[in-house]
Order: sequence, then C-alpha cells, then structure tokens
Amino acid sequence: MALPDEDTIVTFPVGDLTATATVLHVAPHGDRLAVVTDRTSIHPVDHAWPDQPADAGVLRAGGREHAIRDAVVAATDGDELHVGDLPVRTGTEGWAFLVAHLVDADAGVAEGDEVELEAAAATRRSLSAGHTACHAAALALNRALADRWSKAAREDSLGSPDFDGIAIATSRIELGGSVDRYRLNKSLRRAGFDANGLAEGLDGLAASVDAVLAEWVAADARVRVERVGEHLTDRRTWVCELPGASARIPCGGTHADSLGELGGIRVSFAMEDDGGTPVLAMTTRTDAFPAGA
Repeated sequence: MALPDEDTIVTFPVGDLTATATVLHVAPHGDRLAVVTDRTSIHPVDHAWPDQPADAGVLRAGGREHAIRDAVVAATDGDELHVGDLPVRTGTEGWAFLVAHLVDADAGVAEGDEVELEAAAATRRSLSAGHTACHAAALALNRALADRWSKAAREDSLGSPDFDGIAIATSRIELGGSVDRYRLNKSLRRAGFDANGLAEGLDGLAASVDAVLAEWVAADARVRVERVGEHLTDRRTWVCELPGASARIPCGGTHADSLGELGGIRVSFAMEDDGGTPVLAMTTRTDAFPAGA
C-alpha cells in the first residue's frame, strides 16, 4: 500500500476516546512498529511544540490488544516516512502529516487491517485538565503583570499584554497541571517589560493569579475546541467563555469541558537561572486532578 497522501483525520479534539480505523502503513521504528491509520482518537506528541504528552491507549486488531507505547507526528512526501523527527515544518505543501502509533515490534499489525484505537480515559481527563488549567493560568498571569509594561505590547484575547506568548520558553503539560518557563531576557526588557522586584514578590504574584482563577472557576466557564477541519494540521483554537469575555488561544491539545470541572486552579512561582538569564517558572495545579493522579 502506498504511503498516505493526506493528513490523518483526528477525533480527539472533540473528546473522542475511541476510533475505528484502517491501517494505511506499517514501518519499523527502532524496536517498535509505527502504525499509521486513516483516522485516530489518540493525541500524539507534536514535534514543533511538544507540550502535551501522547495519550496512553491500546490498538486492537485481529482479536488482540496492543499497548500504544507512544504516539508521534510523522510526515511523508510520498517517498519515505519520517517519524518524530520531521525534515519540514508542519503544513508544508506536498507533504502529508500523520499520527504514528508506536506498538511492540511483534504486534503483527498489517496494512489494510481494520483496527480499534482507544485512549485511556483517566489519563486523557487528567492531561486535558492540566492543559486547560495551563491556558487559564497564562491569561491570569498576563493580567497580573499588565502594569509592568511601559510600552505597547501584543495583547492576548482578553486585552492584556501577552507576557505568556512573548516570554514563553518551554511549556510542559502534566497530569493535573503544567510547568511553564518564561525568559526575562534583554529583548523582553527592551520590549517594555519591567522585571525589577519581581523575584521578591512571587508570593504576591501567585495570590493575584489565584484570585483571578478562583473567580473564573466559580463561574464554571465553559471550554471548547474550535476547528476549521478534521485533519491533524487543521487549525484548532481553545475557547473559554469567561465572565464578560471569550478567551481564545491557538492550541492542538485536548481540554476539559469547563473550568469548574477542575475544582480549583492554583499556581506557584520560582526564579531560575539559564546561563545568566533569569527565568520565571510557573507551576499550575488543579484541585480535582492532583499531580500524578
């Protein structure tokens, strides 16, 4: 069977845990098999912004159940399948972008097989909660730091200077929470951000962010993922109907249905050093999905 010529159809953005699919391609990948299907409910790690880990899950074929050890984005121009480490940017014309499900090498899955894919519900819910909390905390942080800008800066969807979008270095979604790191470098200062005294006021900053988050959680703000199509690379946007405003952040991950579902969102801050550049680290946790649960 030829390599696929269009992107994988993904159903995880609408919350699906299961999908029935046809195997389009199978290839060795290290000590695993990379199984590409026409559609999937399994959320993969994005190679460009690998903030959310892949879903845990299983692939069922021929009466057997195989653990999905990982799920990553793959790409092909029709000649070769590149798994995980892609040679081109996602969306490059002439390339198909696919979800590769990594299973044990002896799985015995073949091209043309009809299979069922199922994501583990508990892991999905906890990662989704962590990702939703991450976005809400980022918006609350932007609001809390708004008075530190002396120049006009790009704004988030709520009208605050977008500290999160401008300063973010890394983001890691975890079970029930996240860790985000922001570089307080010279370019940020030149853009008008004043970091003076920030390190000495981290507890106050956390209290300010927590207060905003408590208001939003109490309102049980509804969350949804908008998408322009059903393929892997089609644009998707996280939307949260906050009191008096609709927040929007481009996002390819999975999410809770509301902020109230998280029980509560709390943040803590620490200052780190990256080769002489100060880094603000924000850890976000949810009450209903404690870390690691």
